[in-house]
Amino acid sequence: MKKFSEFRVGDTFFSTCSISDKELEEYLNFSRIRNAFLEEKQKEKQKLVSGRAILSRMEGEFTRLRQIYGNYIVLYGIDGDEEWKNRQTRFLRPVYTDQVMRLKFVISDKRDIDEEFGVISVDFEATFEDGELVLTSKRNLYRIKKEPPNR
Repeated sequence: MKKFSEFRVGDTFFSTCSISDKELEEYLNFSRIRNAFLEEKQKEKQKLVSGRAILSRMEGEFTRLRQIYGNYIVLYGIDGDEEWKNRQTRFLRPVYTDQVMRLKFVISDKRDIDEEFGVISVDFEATFEDGELVLTSKRNLYRIKKEPPNR
């Protein structure tokens, strides 16, 4: 686990994931999403995964990284990218259940809030195994306690 003081802009971390039919069903039930398009697509062998489900999984994978896990960290907000008129996420390809995505997380900014907490900005990127870009998400902000509880 890295402490807040050890994070540097440009630090890059990697993971992989996929979302199973069961996980997608659990997410849709929990979130109570009703979408005729998703419901229609659910009849196919591989099911279309909603964008929010992908982002939720990516955030989950980020918090499980050995460099992150153990910190007191919470999603603080989303600034978006100035070059995108402060928009945050672009979904470039559909994702279906059981497709493996390679995840890249880059620390794009770091700043103090006060003596106890700081904020790190994290850019997310997902690609398929062949390198095809699936989504990019800029400036996901995480409030992080400067001194973790157990170091």
